[in-house]
This record gives sequence, structure tokens and C-alpha cells, in this order.
Amino acid sequence: MIQWIQNFLCFVCVLLLVVHVLQTIDKQGRLFRALNKFAGPPVRPIIGTLSEVLFLDQAKTFQRARLWPKRYGGSYRFWGSRRMCVLNIVRVREAEPLLASVKNTDKSRFYKFLHPFLGLGLLNSAGSKWMHRRRILTPTFHFNILNGFHQTFLEECEQLLSTLSHHASSNKATDLRPLMSRFTLSTICETSMGVKLSSIAGADEYRQKLYRIGELLVYRLMRPWMHLDSICTITGYRKALNKLLRPVHAFTTSIINQRRDQFKQLSNNIEDLTEENIYTSTKKRYAMLDSLLLAEEKHQIDEEGIREEVDTFTFEGHDTTASALVFIFFTLAREQQVQERIYNEISRVHASKTSEGKWFTPQDYTEMKFMDRAIKECLRLWPPVPFISRAVTEDIILADGNMIPAGVVVNVHIFDLHRDPEQFPNPDEFDADRFLPENVDRRNPYAYVPFSAGPRNCVGQKYAMMELKAVVAHTLLQFKVLPVTHLEEINFVADLVLRSTNPIEVTFVARS
Repeated sequence: MIQWIQNFLCFVCVLLLVVHVLQTIDKQGRLFRALNKFAGPPVRPIIGTLSEVLFLDQAKTFQRARLWPKRYGGSYRFWGSRRMCVLNIVRVREAEPLLASVKNTDKSRFYKFLHPFLGLGLLNSAGSKWMHRRRILTPTFHFNILNGFHQTFLEECEQLLSTLSHHASSNKATDLRPLMSRFTLSTICETSMGVKLSSIAGADEYRQKLYRIGELLVYRLMRPWMHLDSICTITGYRKALNKLLRPVHAFTTSIINQRRDQFKQLSNNIEDLTEENIYTSTKKRYAMLDSLLLAEEKHQIDEEGIREEVDTFTFEGHDTTASALVFIFFTLAREQQVQERIYNEISRVHASKTSEGKWFTPQDYTEMKFMDRAIKECLRLWPPVPFISRAVTEDIILADGNMIPAGVVVNVHIFDLHRDPEQFPNPDEFDADRFLPENVDRRNPYAYVPFSAGPRNCVGQKYAMMELKAVVAHTLLQFKVLPVTHLEEINFVADLVLRSTNPIEVTFVARS
């Protein structure tokens, strides 16, 4: 009897194993049939198409990602292991149904590589946790709060202009990256975090470590065996990453500790800090971190959650905007006629001002319509975040009848999406008129997504646009920008944000 039971259990186990194998084969066959309708590199036994991406450094990864859409005529697929079925999207016809979906909003497994750096904050989280964090953070970009932030932008602009004046007087070329990075880190610390950058030690080390962290993340991404946590530990990758992360997290922890002390002194009674007081008062400057600390008092978020969001916003809120400013000034230096037209526009607005003084107001920017279009065109050509990745959890049926099946990783290459010739004729040419209202209305709304789109669009996009306009308007009012670095000299690299290995320089000349 016991032998019979053992034989029966053995038979059941074998049967379940066979069913599992057959289901896996069927699933893989379904994925293969669906994805194979897209062009892509030849699929080789065992390794699939991995030979195309193995051992690429950051620069070669960026170059190949620009080459493949041209080689395969649009969006293309990659095959690796069972866990690496990837569709790379570079055309709007495939991007729209993904970005507009309210179901396929989870980030892909590649974002797990960011978890030691940013945790599971607004960028990396999914499902109910993401929705909960979004509800907490969205009101912190209320209209009144943004206007309060603008005053900080002006204060930091004054210091930036002083530096540029020194460069101009000495006829010195300006390396844009460190200058703009310092500026945006100062603004994000004082606006969203509520602390002065000068009061926090380690700012320069923080910025320097970010570049090396980006290098390590791309290194891991391009080596499939490094996707295993155990291999990362054995090879010393995790130790090297943790060494870089210690000063980065120490910097953001110092921010939290300082603002927490200040927050407790804002009111004798914590109940006075209602959402109405924080989000609609124009008398005090409130920071995003205040909203997190208020949520902590209400037991809606814990200390680890606050650290996740501060790590995320400190990085995202300064590095992406710094990248945008670098390429805006680089582009305006190349496009002298565009720059002069912006100058004439902002000069007219400035001349019409009466009692406000030398600084523009947020309302003034609404009159600078050409500058708005020019900045958007710069963001089209040089999106600060050139790449995002999603996990497809439900089948997506495309307009041509093809399918993006559940289980696939989709990489949206925003850099190439913004160059979709069906949406942007002569896509590599600068043309601010692409953003005239009549042209925008004719274009697919998912053709231009520098702040992503759909349910997971960037919560801080209005903040970023106000900051960009403040810097561009006040800088061009006082300085003319001349080119130094040429486009063909820029060594672009694959990274968390758009950047190059070599300096991008311009010359600022004081206007008479």
C-alpha cells in the first residue's frame, strides 16, 4: 500500500512537471510568434540576440541604440533568455497604446537595479504603493506652491548670473554640466526639501558619485549574468555600488534630519498643519518634504518611505533639469537666429514691466510664447530622460493587428520616438514652429513625451518648465551665448539621464 502511494505521488509530480514544461513552451511560443512580427537581429541558438548587446560600454550602447532603428526600419525586438523578451519602441504607433494604458503601468524588471539607489519610491514602485505615494506628492506642486518656488529660482539665478558675468569678463568658455548641476541641486534642495544646499555637507561628492553609479548600472544591464544578485555579490559589484551609495544616502539623510527639526518648529500644534494651510497659503514657503513629514505624522508613510522619496526627488529633480539646461544652451548657441528672436521677445516683455523690478514673474512667461516653443523643441531633440522601460502585464493590441503580449519588457526610446519621421518631418532639424498650436493639434499627443505620458507622467513637469523658463529668460536677457563644442564632438553615453563623457562648452558674452 505504501509503495503504491509513493508510485502515485511520483506519477503526479512527473505529470505536473510535464504540464509546467508544456505551458512554458506554449508561452514562449506565443511570445516568439508575436514578437517575431517585428524586425530584429538574427536569433541564434541558446544566446538568441544577446551577441548584439554583450560587453558594450556606455558610449557604444548609446550609438547602437541609434543604429538599430535605422537598420530595422522602426521598432525592433531582442531575444535573450526566457526572462529577456524585449521590444524596443521608437515609433508612436507602438508607444501610444502602451503609454496611454491604465493597466500596463509597472516598470520593468530592469528598474530593480535602481532599488539600492532609490528604493521603491514614486519612480520605481507599482500598484497601490505607487498610487498612494502619488496622492501624497501631487498636491505639493499646487499653483501657489510653484509660485513660491519661483522666488527661489530667482535667488539662485542671481548667483548663476554672477558666475556667468565672471566667465564673460575673463572671456572664459563655460563647461555647462557642473554649472547647471550645482544650480539645479541648489534649487531642488531649497524648494522641494526646504533646506539650503550650503548647510548640507557633501554636495559635490553627491553629484560626482551619481555619474559613477550610472556607469555601474549600465554595466550590469548589458551583462545578463550580472542580473543575478548572487553574481553581483561574488564579483564585487555590490560592494563597489554600496561604497558609492554611502555618501549619496548620507547626503539625503542629512537633508531629512535638518528639515524634520525645522518642521517640528513650524507649529506648536501639529494639527495646525492642515493640507489647506500647506497647499493654499501664499505667506509661507512649504516644501515637498513637509508633505511627507506631515504624512508621517498621520502614519501614512514611514521613515524608510520618506527616504525613498527624498532620494528619488533629489536625484530626478536636479539631474534631469540640469541635463535639459545643458542642451538648451548648447542648442541656442548653435541656433543664433532662434536665440536672437527669444532675446527680442523677452526684451519686449521686460521693457513693459513697471513696478516688479528686473525680475520676471510667472505671469510674464505666458507672454514669451516663442521661448516656450523653443524650449520644447530643445527637449524634443535632447530629452533629459532618453529611455524608459515597462513590463507588459496585459496583451496590447496594436492598430495594425499586431500584438505586444503580456510577459514582454518594452523599452521606449524617447530619444528616437522624438525623431519619428511620421510625426516630425526632418526630425534632426531645429524647428520651434513644430509647437505652434495648429501643429500640436495635428500631431499624436504621444509623439512628444519628455516628461513621459499617461498615468505615469512626471509629477514635477510644471516645476521643471518654470525653472527652465526662469533660467533661460534671465540669462539671455543679460548674455549672448556663442558655440564652442560642436555636435559631432559630443560623446553621448547611455545613462539614467542624457549626458556625454566630454564637456559641453559655450561662451557667455555680456550684452551691452
